[in-house]
Amino acid sequence: MFKRILPRSLFGRSVLILVTPLILVQAVATWVFYDRLWDTVVRRLASAAAGDIALTIDARTLISGSGNEGQLFELAHGSTEFSFELLPGAQLPDRAPPPTGSLIERHLTNALAERVGRPFQIDEKSQADQHIIDIAIQLPDGVLDVAVPRSRVLIGAPYIFILWMVGTALITFALATRFLRNQVRSLRRLANAAEAFGKGRDVPNFKPEGATEVRQAAAAFLVMRERLQRQISQRTEMLAGVSHDLRTPLTRMKLELELLGDVEEAHGLRGDVAEMQQMIEGYLAFARGEGNEQPAVVDLMEFLRDAVANARRDGTEISLIGPEELHVPIRRDAFRRCIMNLIGNASRYGGHVWLTVMPTPSAVEMMIDDDGPGIPEALREAVFRPFYRLESSRNQATGGIGLGLTIARDIMLSHGGDLKLETSPQGGLRARMIVPR
Repeated sequence: MFKRILPRSLFGRSVLILVTPLILVQAVATWVFYDRLWDTVVRRLASAAAGDIALTIDARTLISGSGNEGQLFELAHGSTEFSFELLPGAQLPDRAPPPTGSLIERHLTNALAERVGRPFQIDEKSQADQHIIDIAIQLPDGVLDVAVPRSRVLIGAPYIFILWMVGTALITFALATRFLRNQVRSLRRLANAAEAFGKGRDVPNFKPEGATEVRQAAAAFLVMRERLQRQISQRTEMLAGVSHDLRTPLTRMKLELELLGDVEEAHGLRGDVAEMQQMIEGYLAFARGEGNEQPAVVDLMEFLRDAVANARRDGTEISLIGPEELHVPIRRDAFRRCIMNLIGNASRYGGHVWLTVMPTPSAVEMMIDDDGPGIPEALREAVFRPFYRLESSRNQATGGIGLGLTIARDIMLSHGGDLKLETSPQGGLRARMIVPR
C-alpha cells in the first residue's frame, strides 16, 4: 500500500526526497522556536511587566496620603508605557471572564500571582484596541486598572518567523525543482531515444547531456545503436546476396521445366520449385522486417476496409466492425503484412472471420476472431517463435513455414504495441492487437 502511494517517476521521487527532510526540518525548527525560545522570552517579558506593576503598587503605598498618586501614575506611564487608573471603592466581580488560554495570559497569570500577590483579572478583549491587555487588580481601597500594551509582553507575532521559514523553503524548493527537472529531462530524452530506436525510428539530433552518469549511459546507448545498425546492415546485405544467389538457379530450373513441356515427371518438380520460392520469400520477409519505412498518419478504418476487400476477393468470409474513421500513425506496408497474415491464418482454420476495432483514449485495439479449432493456451506463446509450427509435418499447404505470427508480432512491437492470442467468443482463436495512438 505504501508503494502504491509513492510517486512512480524519477522526478516525483526526487522531489519527495527533497521535500521530506525539508518539511521535517521546518517542523522541528518551528517547534523549538515556539516551545522553547518564544515561550521563554514571553515568560520573561511577562515577569518583567508584572514586576513593573508590583513596583508601582508598592510606590503608591509609600506615598499614600501625599496627594501625588496621579503624578506617580504619570511617571510610571512614561517609564513603562502602562496606563494606570484607580477606581476607588470598586470591587472585582465574583465571576471572572473565562480564560482564553493564550500563552500571554498564562504567563501573565503566573507572574502576577508571584509578584503582586493580590486578586486580579486579565481581559485581552476588554478594549476596542486589540493591542491592549487590560489587568484589573484588587487593592484595599478600590480596583487598579492597568492597560498593558501587548508589545511589552510579546516580541512580535510568531507568524512572521514561520512565514519567513516557509517562504525561504518555497524558494529553495522552486530552485531545486528546476534543477531536478533539468536532470530528469536528459534521462527522459535518453528513454525516448531508446524507445524510438526500438521501434525502428531514427533520432538524428540526440546527444549526451546532463550529469556524468547520464552522459555515460547516453554514450553507451549511441555505441549500442551503432553496433546494432551495423549488424542489421550486414544481415540485410548478406540476405540480399543469398536472395540473388538462390533466385538465379531457381529461375533456371523454372525455364528448364517449361522447356520440358507438360510431362508428368515435371509436375512434382514444379511444386518443389514453387515451394522453395515461397520459403525463400518467407525467410527474406522475416529478415527484412519493416525496412526503412517511416510511420504516417492514416485513416485506419479505410485501410482496414481495403484489407477486408482484398480478403473477400480471395474467398474469405469476413466482417468488419468499428467507427467510421480513425486516424493512427502506422507503417502502411508493414501493417498490411501483419493484418493479412492474421486474416490469412484465421481464414485458413475457420469458416468466418470477424475484425473488430475498439478505440480508447491512448490506444486502438483490433481483434481478429475466427470459429476454428483455436490454439491450446499452453502453446500460445510458443507459436510466436520463428519457424515453430503446430502442424508437425513440413507441408507448406497445411502449416506454412512458421513465420507468419512471428512477423506479425514483430511489426506490432515496432509500432509500440503488442499482439496477444486469446480464446475467441466465437469458439476459435482471437488475435488482439494494440496500437498506441
